[in-house]
Amino acid sequence: MAEHPQTTDHQSPITITEAAVGEINRLRSLEKEPPQYLRLGVLAGGCSGMSYSMAFDSDKSDTDKEFEFHGLKVLVDMQALMYLSGTTLDFKGGLM
Repeated sequence: MAEHPQTTDHQSPITITEAAVGEINRLRSLEKEPPQYLRLGVLAGGCSGMSYSMAFDSDKSDTDKEFEFHGLKVLVDMQALMYLSGTTLDFKGGLM
């Protein structure tokens, strides 16, 4: 039976795998003061359209939707959520 991602919202429009959470937590632990959240978003690009953004953050705004995956708290701005719906964030180590 496949493991389902742990989230505070049972209808989560995004998915973050346990492998990705492990790598994110490893990177977060390297920060001087580990931030509370991972923020996912989109940025308006020039002729290439939108680009994805991912950064650590310690502040939650009123327009953020909060999710939790395997203990990792994730923030997504409500406007960005419509572009990120259906996204799966995964991590695979190695050279290729």
